[in-house]
Amino acid sequence: MATTDLKLSNGVLMPAIGLGTWRADESGVLAQTIKTAVALGYRHIDCAKIYGNQREIGQALKGAGVPRSELFIVSKIYQNKHRPELVAGALDEILDELQLEYLDLLLMHWPYALNPEISSIDFVSSDIENVPIMDTWRAMEDLVESGKVRAIGVSNFNRAILDKMIPQCSIVPAVNQVEIHPYNQQTGLVKFCRQHGIAVTGYCPLGGTKISVMEDKFIQRVAEAHLCTPAQVALSWALARGIAVIPKSTSETRLKQNLHQITLTSDEMRMFAKLDKNERKVDPGRSFKELEWVFHEDVADCPVI
Repeated sequence: MATTDLKLSNGVLMPAIGLGTWRADESGVLAQTIKTAVALGYRHIDCAKIYGNQREIGQALKGAGVPRSELFIVSKIYQNKHRPELVAGALDEILDELQLEYLDLLLMHWPYALNPEISSIDFVSSDIENVPIMDTWRAMEDLVESGKVRAIGVSNFNRAILDKMIPQCSIVPAVNQVEIHPYNQQTGLVKFCRQHGIAVTGYCPLGGTKISVMEDKFIQRVAEAHLCTPAQVALSWALARGIAVIPKSTSETRLKQNLHQITLTSDEMRMFAKLDKNERKVDPGRSFKELEWVFHEDVADCPVI
């Protein structure tokens, strides 16, 4: 089944429904999931260096039987490669792992830097480096001219960061990938991005551990009314807002279901607004005072970028 596309600011088309691969590291299972997803019609595959599974993804894509030109492959530079002199090499590592000549979209995974010696998600405050975001971004802008990336963007960036960043950009981020689901709707950020021509991709679109979106009574009632699953309701709500989604599943049945968008009524869309709790699954500011500004710009000043 073909999915609808979002046109990025540079004209590149990004499929609105993709496959997330975070924590999809079960050997063999991941490769089969990629092949199954592509066979079902998925063309947007979301990856990241820190996920540690790009080699298996690359091998699976080679055997998926679909021309490279039909795929939209996303990956992300980890925080330990923010020093501008490390950015080009970080992309080359990603391309080598995925066995690709180019990426369709390269994202800066987080708006903070870590010491290059840190290679896992486990770090302490002293590992946080003062590398200006714009130094990293300008190095990413250079990659577009190299032909190794078709578009560049960011992930986990709030309005305060983007507001300082955009006037300094030669290339405005094409995409901002952030956590969006019915309990964390990010209405203001989505509006801001739209005003500046930045497409939004929502990760964790179905919530997740301790974020019980799929058990919400309203979503379940809507699912019953439309004869579909709660997941289809949540994904269709995001898609109706013009937001791309990258749900993760290893089940062929759920992979197939997630591709089918339903049409929610205007009343149902309005009712969704009442579900927002600003409830996040991912928030490094919980553990590090130094990173409070990433998700809590109302209580912590955004640094010079």
